Amino acid sequence: MRKTEPAEDTYFVSKSQRKRDMDALQDLGKKLAEYGAARLKKVPMSDNLREALTEMGRLTANGARARQLQYIGKLMRSEEIGPIQAALEAIEGKSHVEIARMHRFEKLRERFLEDENMLTEIGNEFPDADLQHLRQLRRNALKERTENKPPKAYREIFQILREFEERRASQADAPGDEAAQ
Repeated sequence: MRKTEPAEDTYFVSKSQRKRDMDALQDLGKKLAEYGAARLKKVPMSDNLREALTEMGRLTANGARARQLQYIGKLMRSEEIGPIQAALEAIEGKSHVEIARMHRFEKLRERFLEDENMLTEIGNEFPDADLQHLRQLRRNALKERTENKPPKAYREIFQILREFEERRASQADAPGDEAAQ
């Protein structure tokens, strides 16, 4: 007669699968290490992991970098991975929300180039906007377009609009604003 083992609710994970999972976490840590400290501020993670990623940037020896990467992988096992991946997708512009946001800026820029009266709308939406500078950029962008020059001013308009939106979002997230309201 064979002994039957009791039914367990535990899920068996093979050693190979655990290793693949750890390698995936290490790869995610390596990807995080490629970004600068300013971009990593937007990624939700523990202070230990943030410190390890900062240290990774300082290391130059290949052996030390490999050990640090393994340590980062170990720290990643205790992290909530979903929010980290979502933040990375937003940084890389892969998330649907980020893509929609970029399309909105592109449409606003195109409307601004077609109609100078959009300057008042931009001024109302972004009160700290330098309207004189934007007007000059508009003229330069239109001139670049007609002369088939590289779109330097065209890109700069997009950057300015994106900076205004990021500033507005960071001010909305600031805890001091909630107390004032």
